[in-house]
Amino acid sequence: MEPKVEIYTWSRCPFCIRAKALLKEKGVEFTEYCIDGDEEARKIMAIRANGGRSLPQIFINDRHIGGCDDIYDLEYRGELDILLQIIG
Repeated sequence: MEPKVEIYTWSRCPFCIRAKALLKEKGVEFTEYCIDGDEEARKIMAIRANGGRSLPQIFINDRHIGGCDDIYDLEYRGELDILLQIIG
C-alpha cells in the first residue's frame, strides 16, 4: 500500500510550491487541499496540525510532519524516505 500523503496549501505560496516539488521529485502521489481564503478548512487543518496555521502543513500516514522546512529537514537527515516507504 502506498503511503497516504496530504498537504494543505495556498495556491501561490512559495513554501507550498517548494514542498510539493520535493514530493513530486520523489515520485510521491499526494492529496492537496488548496485552502485559499477558506477559514473553515484552515481551522480543520490547525486542529490536525496541533495548532499549526502556517502553510504548508504536511501529513504522512496521518502523522503531522510540519511545513516546508520540516519536510526538507527530514530529507536532509535521510528520514523522509523511511516515512514514505510502501506499507505492506
